[in-house]
Amino acid sequence: MSMGKVTGFLEIDRQVHKYQPASDRIRHFREFTLPMSDKEVEKQAARCMDCGIPYCHGPTGCPVHNQIPDWNDLVYQGDWETAIRNLHSTNNFPEWTGRICPAPCEEACTLNLEDIPVAIKTIEQAIADKAYELGYVRPQPADRKTGKRVAVIGSGPAGMAAAQQLGRAGHEVHVYERESRPGGLMRFGIPDFKIEKHYIDRRIEQMQGEGVIFHCGVNVGVDKPVEELLAEYDAVLYCGGSEKPRPAGIPGVELHGVYDAMPYLVQQNKRVGGEDIQSAAWPEEPILAGGKHVVVVGGGDTASDCVGTAFRQGAVRVTQLDIRPKPPEKEDKLTVWPYWATKMRTSSSQAEGAEREFQVATLEFIGDEDGELTGVKCCEVDEKRKPIAGTEFIIKADLAFIAIGFAGPNEESVLKELDSKLETTTDRRNSTNVVANDQDYRTNIDRFFAAGDVRRGQSLVVWAIREGRQAARAIDEFLMGETVLPR
Repeated sequence: MSMGKVTGFLEIDRQVHKYQPASDRIRHFREFTLPMSDKEVEKQAARCMDCGIPYCHGPTGCPVHNQIPDWNDLVYQGDWETAIRNLHSTNNFPEWTGRICPAPCEEACTLNLEDIPVAIKTIEQAIADKAYELGYVRPQPADRKTGKRVAVIGSGPAGMAAAQQLGRAGHEVHVYERESRPGGLMRFGIPDFKIEKHYIDRRIEQMQGEGVIFHCGVNVGVDKPVEELLAEYDAVLYCGGSEKPRPAGIPGVELHGVYDAMPYLVQQNKRVGGEDIQSAAWPEEPILAGGKHVVVVGGGDTASDCVGTAFRQGAVRVTQLDIRPKPPEKEDKLTVWPYWATKMRTSSSQAEGAEREFQVATLEFIGDEDGELTGVKCCEVDEKRKPIAGTEFIIKADLAFIAIGFAGPNEESVLKELDSKLETTTDRRNSTNVVANDQDYRTNIDRFFAAGDVRRGQSLVVWAIREGRQAARAIDEFLMGETVLPR
């Protein structure tokens, strides 16, 4: 295909969204990116350089295989309608990924060899938002029904993507969600300042217009047995996510003031959404960081979300502890490109004033005689993450969050009911995952499929969408003997 502006990357500098200043944005929970004008976005799309092999949408760059050079060209030409049609052909929810994907596509961009990749994520979000503005996102109900019924357990990105694809293939789709509203950890785990929840609500409306039926407040395996679903439906897809916190093994976790990250984030999201913060799944008392010294253990996205949430609640000081060594400011391109590089990255939340400690292990949480957290005992570690004697120090803390990842699906629902019947495995990260391959997504139980984090372990939203789409294709083929859904 021809690119719109062959010399664009030589003439136009890389620009991405700017942010509201940190001093302003920590006063609210809304998104804080400042949108670019259509003309600016078109100029950024013009930088896509017709490179011989576009690694951005190969297996290294984009798990959903977005056809990035194609829609960059369409945006440059101002053809937003064809651009969103192209983008939707690989990605059901580009306005989500345009906001919260870490953008491995930009790491794999040929221009990243010069540290000036095409602003792919910014352009993707702009296409999706423009499509809504122009009325291009409408329900696409199936022309004819197949008479087959499919149940989807879980309404995170994998469950939602699968449900939309299956609905459009003509099946009657019912989505079962434990929480009060659909969206999974997209809604309840990721803060509003990263993605406002009306972006999820609009997709639910679209899917309802396509005939998908949502059943909220139903904890499958507890309120409704999986066996009932298997009796009522022709196929059942399990997209329960990976939400069991990875055990930290740190003494003092029982102290008042020490929490896993997810209950804290879920609670604040419910608060912003005007919902009751306590439920059977999240029974904790109110957790608030206002006026407190906060320590976050962990270096990933969930840890970063805790940092940003704590600042917005009025924390006095937030310290983030990362056991990994401080990464280099710049990676060696020739050894890592086009793969995701380990280099110094500062998230928008960290930029709001977090103090970051690298190559530090958390030895124990320290409390007073009343069992209240007062500090976190740490020490420096060597290259093998072994404590270095004599480097111990204590950080004052009234509140600590453990954000070191997830170790598999919730064990109190589906897994508990299917206990010995459903085959699971333990991966290299010590995560318990449901056994199903990424070709047919079948488990060892007849007509019971699994996709997303419940199958592959904790991962990115793009992988969840890809797995949901592929599982939908596998189920459609299983039910009908053939399928036109994309792989």
